[in-house]
Amino acid sequence: MLEIGKTIISLDLIRCKFSCDLDICKGACCVMGDSGAPLEADEVRILDEIYPVIRPYLRKESALTIEEQGTSVVDIEEDTVTPLNSGMECAYVVYEDGIALCVIEKAFNLGLIPFRKPVSCHLYPVRIKKYQRFDAVNYDRWDICSPAVTKGKQDETPVFVFAKTALTRKYGEEWVDMLGTAANDLADTIPQE
Repeated sequence: MLEIGKTIISLDLIRCKFSCDLDICKGACCVMGDSGAPLEADEVRILDEIYPVIRPYLRKESALTIEEQGTSVVDIEEDTVTPLNSGMECAYVVYEDGIALCVIEKAFNLGLIPFRKPVSCHLYPVRIKKYQRFDAVNYDRWDICSPAVTKGKQDETPVFVFAKTALTRKYGEEWVDMLGTAANDLADTIPQE
């Protein structure tokens, strides 16, 4: 483990490789799972605010789900998350060329909203568990992401490099720079995967 500020970081972010390969996985992380994407408190308010803008881009089923359940829900573990269509895919999923994409990010890329997407989605495969005194920053291994592991190994892209933009969004540039320095310092001492 590595400590930076009020975060404890798994060395897996440095030693493991990852680079999404949407052509192969088809965005499965947005479609599979037993709960929606975790949301931060301010993101609940943001989803309420942007809903009128993104609604025209939603699939009919998704609009119905959100209108019935709300722009966010509380799951069985008492976490606030995005709603799911029929208990499966995220209600904010749209499909383009058979690939599941985020309608929120699509609206962001079109310049319609200033919010990119929930930070938990942006960070994936990095997952953060908040504790009273620190955040645990971990690499979430999921078999549906095996194409990303293969591609990451081919590209030699560590998890933290793949997630650099999202980590910067979450913790700031100085934090990411310190993580990069630590990765360089540890490069010869930790086995790479």
